[in-house]
Amino acid sequence: MNILITGGTGFIGSRLCETLLKENHTLVVKTRQPNVVDKRMSAITDLSELGTDAVFDVVINLAGEPIADKRWSTKQKEKILRSRLDTTEELISYFIELEKKPALFISGSAIGFYGIESSPDALNAKIDESALGDSSFASRLCQQWEASALQAEALGIRTCLLRTGIVLGHNGGALSKMLLPFKLGLGGAIGSGNQWMPWIHIDDLIGLISFCISQPNVSGAINGTAPNPVTNSEFTKALGKALKRPTVLPMPGFMVKTLMGQMGKELLLAGKRVVPSKALDAGYRFKFDTVDEAMSDLFG
Repeated sequence: MNILITGGTGFIGSRLCETLLKENHTLVVKTRQPNVVDKRMSAITDLSELGTDAVFDVVINLAGEPIADKRWSTKQKEKILRSRLDTTEELISYFIELEKKPALFISGSAIGFYGIESSPDALNAKIDESALGDSSFASRLCQQWEASALQAEALGIRTCLLRTGIVLGHNGGALSKMLLPFKLGLGGAIGSGNQWMPWIHIDDLIGLISFCISQPNVSGAINGTAPNPVTNSEFTKALGKALKRPTVLPMPGFMVKTLMGQMGKELLLAGKRVVPSKALDAGYRFKFDTVDEAMSDLFG
């Protein structure tokens, strides 16, 4: 297939490109860093470099300012939002101009869509793709991002919204930020440790993207999370066990709020029990069902 990818040089995108190249697809990557793109792919910095007669079977949109790299100032929140909306709107405008539309548009999103608000009795309820969002920043961000992407449906393009959880893999993502303190024996639960941490091994996230490409009946929101989400406390123990390090130094919730503000409150102290109902119902089989299996693969 001919595939256009935005965000192809990031943590997820670079791994996805490796997989797609092995499957002999032809890739065009839109990136601000064309010099780092593998020579087996074409690199562009702007969609205007492509003609309206270009033919893409699939377009995958993974571009966006990292959400957890900096404290959420007003300026940073706007940068996070615009980096997602601007790229998605550019793609929609390009689709309108194309003589032949792509068959499939896969656009990134996140489990932040489901927000942080929850009644005490619903804390442990399983959350699938039918659940609604709330007024938190992460949720509003994902709602706007998805609404922009869904404009592709009106053009007759099958659209999948990939709501990713915490992606576990080497050389990037959440684990790269956690490893040093854990390796030093300074890791521990965050806040109460009872907040849910829906996770997914990067091989399964790439597998889900390939699954969306191969399954013409899959569309709309799809949770990019493993079938067995864990609490922060359980995640901490699994990582410590894999690294053979103690995990006895918790980080109190007030410290997270002081150091990281709204970002810490939404991303680290809150979490819902998100499950991949749509993927399971459609027949996707996960390689890594449990966090212990995923950690063992990465650090065993």
